[in-house]
Amino acid sequence: MLYALSRISKPMFSIPIRVYWEDTDAGGVVYHARYLAFLERARSDALRAMGWGQRALQEAGLVFAVHSMHLDFLRPARLDDLLEVTAEVARVGRASAVFAQRILRGGELLLTAEVKVASLRAGDFRPCPMEDRLHEELKSLQAGRSA
Repeated sequence: MLYALSRISKPMFSIPIRVYWEDTDAGGVVYHARYLAFLERARSDALRAMGWGQRALQEAGLVFAVHSMHLDFLRPARLDDLLEVTAEVARVGRASAVFAQRILRGGELLLTAEVKVASLRAGDFRPCPMEDRLHEELKSLQAGRSA
């Protein structure tokens, strides 16, 4: 099923990504593992745009690690495509967050993903609650929640 961008809600954050030769297999189709890197960039850039880049997280003594993910590959991306990769906060707990993510090409939905990240102490990689300010900012962005 094809989805037009107009029927898909506006994401919290999105970045453009061009598909390069290094992203593809011999047939010019994006290799499945490369989508994970695209999704990671969008989540990282979304946090950076909120003022929580990797350095800010480390200064707060936190790191995020992917706990689990579910991906649905709907259509292939190809060499030289310009993709839109989105990230939206779906759910937030004290020590985890779930991001709903999409990859689109010109409004055509290629991939959907749900990515759960765990909040860990940077020193020992043990689970810990997020800093209160970060937790509240993520909660305020949670999909379906009015600002």
